[in-house]
Amino acid sequence: MFKVKQINGKDVYYSDLIQTEHFFTSRNLIVKDNVNEICEYLKIDSKNLIHPTQIHSDRVEIVEDNKYIYDNTDALILNKKDKAIYLNFADCVPIIFYDYKNNIGAIAHAGWRGTVERIAQKTALRMMKVFGSKPEEIVAAIGPCISFEEFETYPEAVKKLRASITKIKNPYFNGNYVDLKGLNKEQLNEIDIFYVDVCPYCTVKDNDKFFSYRKENKTQNRHSAVIKIR
Repeated sequence: MFKVKQINGKDVYYSDLIQTEHFFTSRNLIVKDNVNEICEYLKIDSKNLIHPTQIHSDRVEIVEDNKYIYDNTDALILNKKDKAIYLNFADCVPIIFYDYKNNIGAIAHAGWRGTVERIAQKTALRMMKVFGSKPEEIVAAIGPCISFEEFETYPEAVKKLRASITKIKNPYFNGNYVDLKGLNKEQLNEIDIFYVDVCPYCTVKDNDKFFSYRKENKTQNRHSAVIKIR
């Protein structure tokens, strides 16, 4: 279940399924404008708040010591306790992962292209391969993004999105409307990750809380997903 807490009086949202420090920011807490405030809350040095350059790819990187730049990367995996990571969003699907046994965190950025490329699956599979994570020990939270009712795309994109899952099709499609939250959850279910919390908020309908690229005429503002491991 998603809940609300505050950082210096500003709302952030979190899932009670994930038992490490994490949150999805709202309109009133833009990370790049509030780095010191967020780092103080997380108790880390500002240089250790890591953010990649996102390009709607399926590239997954692991945070390393003494490396602070991650170009062309749309998912980061974290196993460093003195660091935190964040990725930015404004309609695309934010997914926070946590392996509670091995204390490994991750965030993936799944726009429709990332969903086609199964970036959520690839992030979890990388956690399994590198750190020995098991599907039953990984929990995930799908954060605020554009909803089924608001995400209309073109037929070729729908065709590619249909091909991103192997079995269940109809619940996630209605003409040219697509349920990106549902598709990403289904992709995780396909690799036996079933502890997935799905945020009820829509960036278009709940535009008073979150930024929307579509509704706000290609706004450059972004809300974020943030995680720091125990």
